[in-house]
Amino acid sequence: MAEEKDRSKFKRVCVFCGSNSGHRKVFSDAALELGNELVKRKIDLVYGGGSVGLMGLISQTVYNGGCHVLGIIPKALMPLEISGETVGEVRTVLDMHERKAAMARESDAFIALPGGYGTMEELLEMITWSQLGIHKKTVGLLNVDGYYNNLLALFDNGVEEGFIKPGARHIIISAPTAKELLEKMEQYTPSHEHVAPHESWQMEQLGDYPKQLNAQ
Repeated sequence: MAEEKDRSKFKRVCVFCGSNSGHRKVFSDAALELGNELVKRKIDLVYGGGSVGLMGLISQTVYNGGCHVLGIIPKALMPLEISGETVGEVRTVLDMHERKAAMARESDAFIALPGGYGTMEELLEMITWSQLGIHKKTVGLLNVDGYYNNLLALFDNGVEEGFIKPGARHIIISAPTAKELLEKMEQYTPSHEHVAPHESWQMEQLGDYPKQLNAQ
């Protein structure tokens, strides 16, 4: 019974995170905590394929815990983001667009750990795709020690100034710990209006990645 209780409704979660570890230990601790929480809930990991920084910490933790790890990385970044042996399954792609599309397609939900421009860009694209109706997957933000407070405040200001609809502000779920975040994500039900019907994206010639994403 305890095993069933711990089992998540998510089979695979995509984690966006930095190829650096940050200056403070709290960020590495958060990556390890999230990795252990995924293992506890028997959730497989999809991530950017690197073996350095927070990417390396979470992938090794999930892999050591017996869950499947799928890393998706552009060929050009392999010399920069992979050092030593690779972790789990590694799939190479041509570019960043293909990487994000494949990560999204392979995942049931998304979580962003602290990271730089790339992490934030990936997070914002998944939020945008949800708003547009391209996917209906849950998007979580692990706000470690307030790292993303200013970003969340920017979203709130976007609502106040009339650029973000109040309903769309709730696309992003945030929490300070991995356990709390996953609990909130498990209970989340989308309530925002899509810019276009989800089904209509499958009808348009938008390139492979939205159409393939909608196959889920």
